[in-house]
Amino acid sequence: MDPVRIVEGRAYPWGAKNIDTDIIIPAHWLKTITRTGLAKGAFETVRAVEGNIFDDPRYAGSPILIAGDNFGCGSSREHAAWALADMGVKAVIAPSFSDIFSGNAFKNGIVPVVLPQEAIDRLVEVAQDSEVTVDLETMTVTTPFQDRFPFELDSFRRDCLMQGLDEVGLTLARDTAISKYESGVAQDRPWIAVGSGHEGFAVEGAGRT
Repeated sequence: MDPVRIVEGRAYPWGAKNIDTDIIIPAHWLKTITRTGLAKGAFETVRAVEGNIFDDPRYAGSPILIAGDNFGCGSSREHAAWALADMGVKAVIAPSFSDIFSGNAFKNGIVPVVLPQEAIDRLVEVAQDSEVTVDLETMTVTTPFQDRFPFELDSFRRDCLMQGLDEVGLTLARDTAISKYESGVAQDRPWIAVGSGHEGFAVEGAGRT
């Protein structure tokens, strides 16, 4: 996962409310187990309408999506986050998110930014013609017109995003501590250590009277 510190550029000024994961990526796209190629199916039903925002050349490749309340509701499919990431979206700004979608977004390097509706309305207006900046260093969303909207993010998630650490990365970052612990187990309790030469596992104290 790439580190995310600042996300800046054009933004999709959508603002739509109650967008569920089936709208983000329809169910018939869920057969894939890879994270690439899903951009083709992202917002498929929305794109079926002529003049939709996602096919507007002004916003092509925008790294930010501005949405309405309850974004990512519905089923828990992680493919929704995969599809957004495959589109190049690195931050979604909305008044609220589904908890599961918010978690999936974080795990896939997408910043879920919660702002009040008044800020969303202003950003939708600004994004029609100008860029928006999401800054994890200062925890603010800004515009070229001196708009400055502070937001909050769990400190652990913020640190992981800024360092580019997903769950695998977090585990690998603790490789030294894990190896040290396993070595200690092999010395202190060899009967449960993998590769100790004993078949199976024994319960400590079993067989004692």
